[in-house]
Amino acid sequence: MNDQGQRVTVVDIDIPFTRLVGIFIKWGIAAVPATIALSVIFSIVFSLLMGIFGFGAMKLPTTRL
Repeated sequence: MNDQGQRVTVVDIDIPFTRLVGIFIKWGIAAVPATIALSVIFSIVFSLLMGIFGFGAMKLPTTRL
């Protein structure tokens, strides 16, 4: 058996428009929970970083007499 494999070139994919719209709608619906999950993860990570390093913390000016 030949182990080199064969090269294949795809020149056309025939997908009906309504099927393609259905795929895009499913992707859009699936993106909503993924976006919510990523925003929760990022907010937790950045909150920890702000707590540890104090990035963006507002500090009162100190006055010296």
